[in-house]
Amino acid sequence: MFDKKKVILIDLDGVLNQYTGNFDKDYIPSIKEGAREFLIELSKTYTIKLFTTRNKILATKWLIENELDNIVCDITNIKELSWLYIDDRCIKFDGDYSNLETQIRNFKPWHRQ
Repeated sequence: MFDKKKVILIDLDGVLNQYTGNFDKDYIPSIKEGAREFLIELSKTYTIKLFTTRNKILATKWLIENELDNIVCDITNIKELSWLYIDDRCIKFDGDYSNLETQIRNFKPWHRQ
């Protein structure tokens, strides 16, 4: 019986690479330490897709250079149906709007904290 893996969309900048907020459309920063091992382990249980607004050709080259092209099955800039999204610029909604505006106003990505 075929057991379909759940899909996880993982953001590129700030999650898998050493992005610090200085965006350059022609350059993707180097891979973060531990990212490759993390993806290898995760791919045993989940289907991994790269979620990025970057140029798909440049992102594909980055995956190949970092030997991730056989681990990441697709690249998308669309919030596709997934079991989970991993991103460095997000707020987890807990069902309560009362504190959400404050969280938005005070938000800082992890590399700026």
